Amino acid sequence: MLVSNASYKTINQLRDRVILFPLGAIEQHGPHLAVSTDTDIVSRVALNTEQKMPDDIVLCPTLPFGSSHHHLNFGTLSVSSTTYTQFVVEVVESILKFGFRRIVLLNGHGGNITPVRQALAVLSNKYDVSHKPNIALVTYWELGGKVFAGQPPMQSPALSHACEYETSMMLHLFPEKVFQDQIQRAKRPDSNGYIPWEDDEPYKGVTMVKRTEFISSNGSSGEPQLATAEKGKYLIDHAVGSLVEFITSFKSWPFLESLAK
Repeated sequence: MLVSNASYKTINQLRDRVILFPLGAIEQHGPHLAVSTDTDIVSRVALNTEQKMPDDIVLCPTLPFGSSHHHLNFGTLSVSSTTYTQFVVEVVESILKFGFRRIVLLNGHGGNITPVRQALAVLSNKYDVSHKPNIALVTYWELGGKVFAGQPPMQSPALSHACEYETSMMLHLFPEKVFQDQIQRAKRPDSNGYIPWEDDEPYKGVTMVKRTEFISSNGSSGEPQLATAEKGKYLIDHAVGSLVEFITSFKSWPFLESLAK
C-alpha cells in the first residue's frame, strides 16, 4: 500500500503493517550522474520491495532532501544535520500518532546515517516507555553486505559515491540520467594507511571528515568507468531481496518491555 494513494481511513486500518519510509538526497554525483541519484535508487528499492510484500508494507513517499552539506561546493540541495535529525523525529512522531509501531527508515545516502541515528536516540528516549515502538534504520547497501563490498561481479572494493555501484544501478534503472561521455575517475588524495578516503583502506578506528572538494577532483568516488547495467540489475535485485528478508523478520519482532526492576 502506498500512503499517497490512500485515504486516512484506509491507512487507519493498516496499523499492524510495517511503515517503510525511504530517505534520499538531492546532491551532486560527479559530472556523469543526475543529482537525484540517491533518491531515485532508494525509491525504486522501496517500491520494488512493497510490490513483493503488498500485504505487509505501507510505503511512505521518499524524503528527497538529505544532509549533504559536504557536497555544497559542487551544487547540492541540503539541510544541516541538526535540522535533518529534527525533521526525521517529527515525521516519525506523526507516524506514531497515526498508530503505527513498526517503522523502517530506509536510507539511500551516507550523509544521512549519523543524523538519523541521532533521531533514533531522541525517539527512543521519548517513546520507549509510552509507545514501545520498533523503529529501525536500514541503509540498503549495508544490509546488502558483501554484494556491495567487492563481491563479483563488482570490481571495486565497496560502494562509495557516484562509483561503479551507483553508476551501474542508474544504468539499469534510469539510463537517461547517466551521462556516459562524462564518466571519469576522480583525482583523490594519496592513501595514508589509516583514513579510508573512500574505498582504499579498511576501517581501522580512525575517522577524519573532509568536504568532498578536498578528496575528489570532480565530486565522484570509486571506479565509475567499470559500471554496467547488468551489474546494476544484480545490485538492485539483491538490495530488494535483502530488504524483503529483513522486513519478513522485522514484522514479527516483539515490542520490548522494560527489564528494569
